Amino acid sequence: MTLRVAIGADHGGFPLKAELTPWLRECGYEVMDLGAETLIPTDDYPDYALAVAEAVASGRAQRGIIICGSGIGACIVANKIPGVRACPCHDTYSAHQGVEHDDMNVLCLGARVVGGALAREVVEVFLKAEFLDEERFRRRLQKILNIESQNMIKRKDI
Repeated sequence: MTLRVAIGADHGGFPLKAELTPWLRECGYEVMDLGAETLIPTDDYPDYALAVAEAVASGRAQRGIIICGSGIGACIVANKIPGVRACPCHDTYSAHQGVEHDDMNVLCLGARVVGGALAREVVEVFLKAEFLDEERFRRRLQKILNIESQNMIKRKDI
């Protein structure tokens, strides 16, 4: 089965997304490009981060990549969506370890932090990594999922 990857970027990340998207397709991934389709200097990262996060949370994509200037704003937005575990990663260790230990499913990149070559390396290890099915990682992930579901219940009561 081909891994489906949702990708999105605001104006700060648009040039890097434009570089990564065809490369991902050449690598054999099914890419859902959720915008921006053109460089829009006044657009806002929450719009694209939300689109990618919702695609991953709904199962329409198995992994997501969101690119903004720093990767931080996109990460904050994506983590508001239940089922999303997003992290900014600008090194290969964090990119694979986040998946292996924490079941990270959305990678956030800062286009003003990393260049194209490093971004490709980080994306490659993120997409190839798999959650390690060990008791300690399952236990920790379950605690995260419990916190998430408790917060959802509290929000409904408000």
